[in-house]
Amino acid sequence: MRNFVRIFLFLVPWGAYAYPTGTQFGVGLSATTGLNAFTGYLNKSAESFWGKRIGYRIDFAGTKIVRSGINSAVNHFVGDKNIEIGDSIAVNGAEIEAKHFGGMLDFYLFGDTWFLGGWRLSGGYYGGKFDVTAHVAGGDENGEFGLGHNRYRYADGAFRASAMANWKYDGPYVGTGFDLGLIAGFKIYFDAGIVFTRKVAKIDLDVPSGDLFKWNGADWALVDPDELEQDKQDALRDAQSEADKVKFFPIVKLGLMYRF
Repeated sequence: MRNFVRIFLFLVPWGAYAYPTGTQFGVGLSATTGLNAFTGYLNKSAESFWGKRIGYRIDFAGTKIVRSGINSAVNHFVGDKNIEIGDSIAVNGAEIEAKHFGGMLDFYLFGDTWFLGGWRLSGGYYGGKFDVTAHVAGGDENGEFGLGHNRYRYADGAFRASAMANWKYDGPYVGTGFDLGLIAGFKIYFDAGIVFTRKVAKIDLDVPSGDLFKWNGADWALVDPDELEQDKQDALRDAQSEADKVKFFPIVKLGLMYRF
């Protein structure tokens, strides 16, 4: 067996195992999809007009590895902005979970021309999900808050709820971007584009009913779950109506790549 391996290594040159010219890999970050990675092919050394201008990439991403960093940045932004969303109610924290998978064809308009040769137009297809959970708190000086057309308060005066947006999308992607050489085969890359989708984000609101009271016009009474659900749907109607208008998902990425 050992002799066979020696003969094999002698007959087959090491170069046969090298990556083909134009093989590319990249890793980057995106505000909407987290950690991105891709592999693909583009041969800038090709002699033909189309050969040096057309490439492809298979792209996948997720927030799992970098979720704590993304959520820390989001919460820092939310904390500074103190975003009001209703009657004495504001967002005081948020969590994002996202992932996607897709493929792109790239067209480099200027081929291997210095500097301008790094600019590309891209098209392809993406599918993924983007989930946001926003933690809300507040209430007036008495701990009261409005929901639908009624007033509510918790027994301890502390309001707590969560608003969720869940978006599962897929559709054609169009975008633009560039890769700028650094040293050897290393490059900085940037992508910005949108996924056109027929699917919209679904909005929901979680208001715990335990120890929750509703003002009935004369006194505070323990909430009826059916009445709470109706007021919640009334409050969500406008938000869902606005979400239904958004039929595209943005993807912006910045990262480092290597092309053999």
